[in-house]
Amino acid sequence: MSMFCYQCQETAKNSGCTVRGVCGKNEVVAKLQDLLIYTLKGISNIVVKGKVDISNLSKTNYEVLNSLFMTITNANFDDKQIEDQNKKMIALRDELKESVDVGDLHDAAIFTVDSRESMLEKADSVGVLATENEDVRSLREMITYGLKGMAAYAEHANNIGKEDLVINAFIYEALASTLDDSLTADDLVTLTLKTGEHGVKVMALLDEANTSRFGNPEITQVNIGVRKNPAILISGHDLTDLEQLLEQTKGTGVDVYTHSEMLPAHYYPAFKKYDHFAGNYGNAWWKQLDE
Repeated sequence: MSMFCYQCQETAKNSGCTVRGVCGKNEVVAKLQDLLIYTLKGISNIVVKGKVDISNLSKTNYEVLNSLFMTITNANFDDKQIEDQNKKMIALRDELKESVDVGDLHDAAIFTVDSRESMLEKADSVGVLATENEDVRSLREMITYGLKGMAAYAEHANNIGKEDLVINAFIYEALASTLDDSLTADDLVTLTLKTGEHGVKVMALLDEANTSRFGNPEITQVNIGVRKNPAILISGHDLTDLEQLLEQTKGTGVDVYTHSEMLPAHYYPAFKKYDHFAGNYGNAWWKQLDE
């Protein structure tokens, strides 16, 4: 089976990318990402069925967030890194499984692979189209994509030292629920709305993290021209990345410009002390290939 991905609004023919992603993602990356999501569902199956206290799972909690984040559109297309993350998460899954006494686990919690080839073979049977009912499939995927966004924000907050285990617990609950064939479309609509509620919670967590470290946002005029110095563009949402880059380039004669999603960084007071924080360059993310 070829790849199938329809998680972004740019998807081919508004139905799904089946040969290569419009984003540039190839078939191998797509399949390895599918398997990674399936493994996360297996971990969640163990956590939920085993009633595991996730306050004792700090490493697994973080790696689940990181794994979800890796599969967001345009976040990571490194097939070797995603293969390695699969291996890491399967190892964490198996370690967790040995620590709890729980039976009747889903295949996602017990499958085995021993090579990239076996990973790709397994991925063929567990991707998006493995769910035959189109309504159920769409709702499961909508929930999963919501969790990916939540994971990205939660990881950014975590990088600033802010964490809310309520969010992590919901991610486990929701991922496990996407394996439950007894749930109807109505049940999944309810879970979709609950996903949105927790999305608001994680945005509040990230806002608290950002403002506690970088100050309350201020209306700010941003330069959209260019200087004559050599420069580095930085995109994304992680303000700690920007902070580190500005510190590393201070006094070097190299300017720093935000690009695309990083534009809002200009309204945080903490960054205004850097004279080489020169402005914003470029257009929307979907024009990056042209610029």
